[in-house]
Amino acid sequence: MKTIVITGSTGGIGFGMADAFLARGCYVVISGRTQERVDKAASSLAEKHDLEWILGQACDVTDYTQVQTLWNAAVDRFGKVDVWVNNAGLPGAYQEFWTVDPAHMHAVVETNLIGTMYSSKVAIEGMLAQGFGAVYNMEGAGSTGRIHTNLIHYGSSKRGVNYLVKGLAEELKGKPVIIGSLSPGMVVTEFYDMQRRSSPESWERTKRVLNIIADKVETVAPWLADRMLENKKNGADISFATRGKIMWRFLTAPFSKRDLFGEE
Repeated sequence: MKTIVITGSTGGIGFGMADAFLARGCYVVISGRTQERVDKAASSLAEKHDLEWILGQACDVTDYTQVQTLWNAAVDRFGKVDVWVNNAGLPGAYQEFWTVDPAHMHAVVETNLIGTMYSSKVAIEGMLAQGFGAVYNMEGAGSTGRIHTNLIHYGSSKRGVNYLVKGLAEELKGKPVIIGSLSPGMVVTEFYDMQRRSSPESWERTKRVLNIIADKVETVAPWLADRMLENKKNGADISFATRGKIMWRFLTAPFSKRDLFGEE
């Protein structure tokens, strides 16, 4: 059985991937900043899956020692780590760059970029020692270099993650460890709750676009899990929302009438 470690997996797409991997017969290590949230998420997963397959470990990815402890806990419990998913991240406040609070700006960059660097380092070192493994880093708005106004600080951090993956893919050539990126597209998570609260005047317009091109966690997470388990290629970009798929969504929007926010 494969062992999967997912940072930032107490909610959203991280939690969805944990659920999907468990459903596919994997051991899963979930993590988040507080043990309280980790325990709550583990209990929720245990309602559907064998508790013995689940390990919950608190981890703040901006603290290198905690990331190393997460690796050690996974190996102590399950003997190895086959796949490490760097999903932990902070959403950006939806506002013009010069109005963003400096503390928030620092937290976003530290978590999304430095945290991903720390986690990649720990995972790659451990996997090289054990002789196998795969690391996947979560990309997001800005990863491709496309400009997303009102999310410049967030996009800059994700552009850095893209560079990190490409650079590490070069350094890992010929080695028994591979790295790749995950591009889930727009997924309905708490990220958009933050936008709705911070910019209610633009929310209705944003919601119309999301209903065309976004998807729910329960659609995207299993797809990503399957592709990670299948992938053998170093430097792979596992993308759910391809350009062709998005174009088709816009073309069929007048007929499909998708409503991802019907519960509101």
